[in-house]
Amino acid sequence: MNHTVVRYAAAAVTDVGRKRSSNQDTFGLSAEHGVFLVCDGMGGAAAGEVASAIAAEEMLRLLCDRDKAGAAPLETLLAEAIRASNQAILSRAQRNPRLFGMGTTLVGLVTEGRRAVVFNVGDSRCYRLRAPGLPRSEPEPRLLEQITLDHSLVAEQVRMGRMSRDQAQISPLHNVITRALGTEPDVEPDFFALEAEAGDLFLLCSDGLTNELDDARIASILAVDLPLDKLCANLVAAANQAGGRDNITCLLVRAQS
Repeated sequence: MNHTVVRYAAAAVTDVGRKRSSNQDTFGLSAEHGVFLVCDGMGGAAAGEVASAIAAEEMLRLLCDRDKAGAAPLETLLAEAIRASNQAILSRAQRNPRLFGMGTTLVGLVTEGRRAVVFNVGDSRCYRLRAPGLPRSEPEPRLLEQITLDHSLVAEQVRMGRMSRDQAQISPLHNVITRALGTEPDVEPDFFALEAEAGDLFLLCSDGLTNELDDARIASILAVDLPLDKLCANLVAAANQAGGRDNITCLLVRAQS
C-alpha cells in the first residue's frame, strides 16, 4: 500500500444538542488550503456564538492566505493567527459591553503534504484514528490517540496526579477551562507536529461530544467504513442519545493517497 499523503477529505456536523437553546460552536474548514478548525464559544446570551465565529473566520482568513507569508515556519504563522484571533475577540468585546467576558476554545489541524500541525487552546480536542499496521505512539490495540491536552482545571489535576480520571469526570469543576481565546490579552496555544499516513482519520471536536462518549465508543463509531459526513452524523446522534447536554461539533479529516 502507498502511504504517501497527497490530499485530505473532510466533513463536519454541528448540533445544538438536547438541552441548550442555542449553538455556540463553530467549525471552519478549507480542504483546498489544508485548514480545519473547531471552536466552542462561551459567554452569556449570544456572546459565545460571536466569539467562536470570530475565531473561526479570522483563523481561516489568515491561514488560507499563508502562501503570502513566504518561508516562515508553519508554527510561527499559526501562533500569529491565534494571537490575531484573540485580539479580534477582545476588540469586539471592548466595542460592545454586552459581549464582555466572551471567549472560545480552539482546536485546529493544518496540513502541508504529509506534515500536519495540530494546535489547541482550551478543552476542544483532536484525535487520530490510525489504521492497523501503521506506526503509532500508542501500543495496540488502542488505535484512537488523543493528540491534544485539555486546558482544563481537572485535566491539569489529573496530569499532576492529584485527581483520578474517574474523579475528574464527576468533579463539579469539570467544565472550568484554564485557557481560552478572548479572555486575556495573551494566549498560549499548544502545538503538536505530526507525519500523516494515508488512511489516518483525524477528529476535531468540542466537549459536547467527549463529555458524552468515551474514547472506546468514539473509536467504535469511527471504525465503520462510511462516508465522513455519515460518520460525523453518527457521532452526533450517539452523543445526543447519551444525553446531549451541550452543543456537539465533529469535524473529520481523512488523509488519502
